Amino acid sequence: MLKLPIYLDNNATTPVDPEVLEAMLPYFKERFGNAASHTHSFGWTAEEAVKQAREQVAQLICAEPSEIIFTSGSTEAINLALKGGYEMYQGKGKHIITCVTEHKAVLDTCKHLEKSGAEVTYLPVQADGTIKLSDLQSAIRSDTILISIMLANNETGVIQSVKDIGSLAKKSNILFFTDATQAAGKIPIDVQEYGIDLLCLSAHKIYGPKGVGALYVRRKNPRVRLMSQIDGGGHEKGMRSGTLNVPGIVGLGEACRLCERQMSGESQRIRDLRNKLESELAKLSGVLINGNTSHRLPNVTNLSFAGVPGKQLLSEVNRTIAVSSGSACTSANPEPSFVLKAMGLEDDIAESAIRFGLGRFTTGEEIDYTIDTVKKIKTGF
Repeated sequence: MLKLPIYLDNNATTPVDPEVLEAMLPYFKERFGNAASHTHSFGWTAEEAVKQAREQVAQLICAEPSEIIFTSGSTEAINLALKGGYEMYQGKGKHIITCVTEHKAVLDTCKHLEKSGAEVTYLPVQADGTIKLSDLQSAIRSDTILISIMLANNETGVIQSVKDIGSLAKKSNILFFTDATQAAGKIPIDVQEYGIDLLCLSAHKIYGPKGVGALYVRRKNPRVRLMSQIDGGGHEKGMRSGTLNVPGIVGLGEACRLCERQMSGESQRIRDLRNKLESELAKLSGVLINGNTSHRLPNVTNLSFAGVPGKQLLSEVNRTIAVSSGSACTSANPEPSFVLKAMGLEDDIAESAIRFGLGRFTTGEEIDYTIDTVKKIKTGF
């Protein structure tokens, strides 16, 4: 039986998978030890759980367990990567390259670094949301120390050419950081093949708990070093001090394990549902698909409904279907999406955009209801 409201905002956050919750529960109760307590069994049990989770996260992105640093989420991981990288390598240069459609966690961190003396180049994007590799090549300077380009955009799902970016960075001896918060668990990621030196992900985007994430830090060819941003105790190889969130880390590990196991079949099922939703709504007059449709995540579509008041449309749809107009972090901002504006969309088209984010628990019945509901609402304007 169809249950309302329907949740189609999985790019903002996802529900915790029952298997993830089950794996976490013992670490709130009988296995409550501190992973840094090395003198008794309670600590050893917690430490072993963290070790296993580190292996599970590493396996999802083809990294080594020793390269995984646990954080409170992607925002902290981004701050550690960018600020920690800049502070460590500013003796070699002060230039950073990023993109105008990055998540605010990257853009705001770069703005902060500019106040500390960094020089940041913000690459434009094409109409489909991708950067031009020639623009990136032209932006590289002798003092460029870091390139930060997200793997997949949180609003459009557009996937950047990270393998080519990584290759370009490697040839120029520049570190390459990618925000994989939206991509992890949805598409295969190989940090070695892609030439990625730093990568972040967050548990709550992959059916794990909120408040925990990870930063991949390459340990060889080259060995990447970062200045810590949180001091005290020397946890996580000195990069991130603080008592480890063992239940959360266990949840992140289990979420990564489930994603790796289910990715192929789940991605195809979700892609089929997304394509059905998209093709049916695209039959309506004035409906536009925003972003590259060949290189994007399987679970998301960003649609503009030309000629319809954006806020009113969103309000009507959200009565029974949870969707958004863009990033959860900017949902309180009345302005049109800066991502869509950067892609060249006019204000009225950008304002009428809705992001549909499907997920593991989205059903065909829910998609059918969504199609019918949006069609009725659209024809009412």
